[in-house]
Amino acid sequence: MLIFTLRRINLFIFTMLLLTLLSFSLSKLFPGDSLINLSGQINATAEQRDVLAEAYSHNDSIIHQYWAYLTHLFDGDLGLSMASHLPVSSEIMNLLPATVELSMVSLLIAMAIGIPVGFIAAVNHKKFTDNAILSIAMIGYSVPVFWLGLLAILVFSIQLGWLPSAGRISLVYEIKAVTGIQFIDILMSDNEYKWQAFQDATAHIIMPACVVAIAPMTIFIRLARTSMMEVLDTSYITAAKAKGLTFWQIIYRHAVRNALINVIRHVGLQFANLVTLAMVTEVIFSWPGIGRWLIESIFQRDYTAIQGGLIALSSFIFIVHIVTDFIYAGLNPLARDRKHGA
Repeated sequence: MLIFTLRRINLFIFTMLLLTLLSFSLSKLFPGDSLINLSGQINATAEQRDVLAEAYSHNDSIIHQYWAYLTHLFDGDLGLSMASHLPVSSEIMNLLPATVELSMVSLLIAMAIGIPVGFIAAVNHKKFTDNAILSIAMIGYSVPVFWLGLLAILVFSIQLGWLPSAGRISLVYEIKAVTGIQFIDILMSDNEYKWQAFQDATAHIIMPACVVAIAPMTIFIRLARTSMMEVLDTSYITAAKAKGLTFWQIIYRHAVRNALINVIRHVGLQFANLVTLAMVTEVIFSWPGIGRWLIESIFQRDYTAIQGGLIALSSFIFIVHIVTDFIYAGLNPLARDRKHGA
């Protein structure tokens, strides 16, 4: 397990190094002065520019400039937003929890529905149920998320009036932000209407979370189906049949738990796709997350915010991937072996 942990730490460090190199390179590739692109101080005076040039080693070699950039990153200084003139790091800290909340709820929905449905498809292999599930999964994966979001608003908000079409919570509820995660903040609140606020927040997140979860759900269906079929073809399942266990006893006692281990291995990979979908969905549903902020920054040519958002989102995705690897290694001893833990 120690070797496995060291390998993941080395991979994290190497990936973060590449991310910072990419972000630093963007400051050179974006239009305008690279010093302004890094600091975000577009209205700096001549004296302020001299101070910035000294802080970012702007007149030194490219290696010294990169090292100065890393120093600012380690200090939590991502520069100022060119649009709002606020620190990029503070904006990210305020907006990232909303994206985390939406992504996690979407992931839970995708796994809670996709994995059991995939197991059902595998159990009914080459039957009508299997073919129907695969057909629906293919259609769900092919539907564009922006079209699905607009259709959901049209049907469930405008025509039926079941769910709110935008926002995170109604303005009538004043919930103090502590963690940034809406549900946790509501439960920690002393507001006498906190249960009504909890229901309102749930109503707001259902539709965007379901829209984001559609595509990952279809992938989990196929992953779970393939994993279950592989498990059912193993020798220990054959031995269980020879012992006289019924088909459903084999499924519940042996097949499901082993198939789940293989599915968990791919959760981290699907999370990156899920966050990408969440960025588009945040714009459609006016969800106050970092994805919506990053897309608005692209339209506003806020180069400092683009660099900071890139590092924040990529780091978040990679951390989830690392955590998923540790969970998989904890469930599967073979993954901790030197040959399998690469």
